[in-house]
Amino acid sequence: METEFFIEYDEANWYQIQEVIGKGSYGMVCSAIDTHTGEKVAIKKINNIFQHVSDATRILWEIKLLRLLRHPKLVEVKHIMVPLSCREFKDIYVMFELMKSDLHQVVKTNDGLTREHYQFLKICDFDLAHVAFNDAPTTIFWTDFVATRWYQTPELCGIGYIFVDVLTGRPFFPRKNVVHQLDLMTNMLGSTSSEAIQWARNEKAKRYLTKMRKKQSLPFSYSLDLRFCPKDRHTVEQAPADSYIKGFANVEQETSAKSITKMEFGFERRQINKDDVRELIYREEQEET
Repeated sequence: METEFFIEYDEANWYQIQEVIGKGSYGMVCSAIDTHTGEKVAIKKINNIFQHVSDATRILWEIKLLRLLRHPKLVEVKHIMVPLSCREFKDIYVMFELMKSDLHQVVKTNDGLTREHYQFLKICDFDLAHVAFNDAPTTIFWTDFVATRWYQTPELCGIGYIFVDVLTGRPFFPRKNVVHQLDLMTNMLGSTSSEAIQWARNEKAKRYLTKMRKKQSLPFSYSLDLRFCPKDRHTVEQAPADSYIKGFANVEQETSAKSITKMEFGFERRQINKDDVRELIYREEQEET
């Protein structure tokens, strides 16, 4: 299987392929053993990565973010395998730590969850993630559509939506389109202030909210601490202090991420071609080594 999986890569003999554990439009994932360390890893082979620049850029986002945000609760990138020449390669291999199961698949198939699923829970799949800086515009090159729009809000509020889904068994704001989303939110939270409307980046949404009839908030909406305007919502630092989850917080086990500079994501603010992305992925491999 090694000869079919690896193609002309110098480090291929480092890994003993075990079995295929996933396939998709991107390529495949195999479990393997690192013969240098004896460690089990998951190797993601991405075929023809530069066929579409947008897909290649997503891979770049993922490996860069996982390098910068190393954390015990994030799946770790162990190694990135690219050829010696940064000008020629079409496929790449990304070595991740091997997890025993895919919780997303477990939930989708309605299989039972065990304590082990929660004990070793880690987050993966950062290919649609972006970095937002406080003093930088957020309107450039952000992903317009993320799988299920019900959860696509780009900060902590999205986690809250998922949490409500887990508790109630149904989506919080199951919108059909953007206008329906605004209707659902204002039906619960009441009319939005002119200041909050200015936070909307979509001009059509601004006009719709401005012309909307006056609505009263539902009595329990503030008990849930829901806010329309992002600046009024909980920050990551504030959320663990909320009375509902305060008892679960363990400050001693919490770690602070290192600051991420704008320079790391400068490529998001300009048009790039496949050669640019190839060079940037090659640099990530060099950073990792």
